[in-house]
Amino acid sequence: MQKLFYLLLFLFIAETAVAQNDQYKKNVIAWQQKYVASHEVVKGKDKKYFRFFPIDPSFFVPAIFEKVIDTVGFPMRTSAGTEQHFFTYGTLKFMVKGIVCKLFVYQSEDLMKTPKYKDYLFVPFTDKTTGKESYASGRYLEFYSSDIQGTSLKLDFNGAYNPYCAYANGYHCPLPPKENNLPVAIKAGEMNFGKKH
Repeated sequence: MQKLFYLLLFLFIAETAVAQNDQYKKNVIAWQQKYVASHEVVKGKDKKYFRFFPIDPSFFVPAIFEKVIDTVGFPMRTSAGTEQHFFTYGTLKFMVKGIVCKLFVYQSEDLMKTPKYKDYLFVPFTDKTTGKESYASGRYLEFYSSDIQGTSLKLDFNGAYNPYCAYANGYHCPLPPKENNLPVAIKAGEMNFGKKH
């Protein structure tokens, strides 16, 4: 009887995990569809050139957040050779594929002046897919300070996306600082755009 109980418990846990993964994948697909449909640079028939890595729940990772007090900030280089002023907001420590990683989280001085984006946080990064399967200048993650629960955050690389300069010239896209170069291949999120510009 006890063995039957544990077998049923195991099956329940397994089924719950599968259901959660299925729901997670549906959520990512919905995000991808909205992202493509509402993209401000890529229009019309060119939308068919968006490409994404297969959705992988193992790239939805728990991260430990640590606040950084930065009242000075620094100039972040852009793809156009200009600079934009950012403040370091904090750090995220997490594990991907068994490797401990760290990313810095930034806040744009310009966006902080806008009520809609005053809590907006920005994580540009590069990884082992950069310049191969994914865009050569790196990709972006974003979230809001309210997404951080105490010292924890669920970091979702399936939501990583390309900067506008991946699709067209003339944009001033922040380039990920060297400190945000990950030592792993993040095979999640947006891949290289399928059309050259």
